[in-house]
Amino acid sequence: MVALTPGEHRALEQLEERERSLRRGATLQRENDRCSELFILRKGTMMSSVLLDDGSRQILRFLFPGDMMGVSSLVYSEAPETITALTDAVVCPFERTAMSKLITDHPRLAALIMVYNQIERAALTDRLAALGRTSAKARVAGILLEMRNRMRMLDKATNATFTLGLTQEEIGDATGLTAVHVNRMLRQLEEEGIIAREAGRVTLTDERALQRAANFVDRYAGLDLGWLPAAR
Repeated sequence: MVALTPGEHRALEQLEERERSLRRGATLQRENDRCSELFILRKGTMMSSVLLDDGSRQILRFLFPGDMMGVSSLVYSEAPETITALTDAVVCPFERTAMSKLITDHPRLAALIMVYNQIERAALTDRLAALGRTSAKARVAGILLEMRNRMRMLDKATNATFTLGLTQEEIGDATGLTAVHVNRMLRQLEEEGIIAREAGRVTLTDERALQRAANFVDRYAGLDLGWLPAAR
């Protein structure tokens, strides 16, 4: 997106000096816990979620290597979300004071962090609109596209076939559907020739049709970053 200077690279590397390993299913941060650290995801896949009044879980975001996690904890003394490992993972924790120094010493990096947060906010707004206004089929189609596109950002070799890495229950918790309903929508997409599934892998056999079904908007396209501060 933006070429970083050597100094900016070093500043980000300093945030990743410590490592913490997590097993699949482990909780890194629990909603309403006291929080003093932020995290960068180095390896694996994670998710953020909140617990609803009826005891069910709403998944807010899926997190991939390079993502900064717990940023909302900068403005709250208690964590507003739970962060959980979907796979074995490695995270790099750092203190709030390190973020303060980053903002002071590297304002362009601070602006880029704001850019990524706004992309996430727009994507979350799309998810909210989908929960209230679109069909179950559209919601499931949207998750498939979101996961594949995020994987492709990390590995350009990722094509129409990929390992989804989510259970039907997890897809349901992200889309407001039951696992049974998710299974029904996946089978419908298969029957329509839009996707194919085999041994945990998904193939987007008709990506345009899947995009139409999801009313999909790529929030990483069409960015206008001409306003960013000049590199120091």
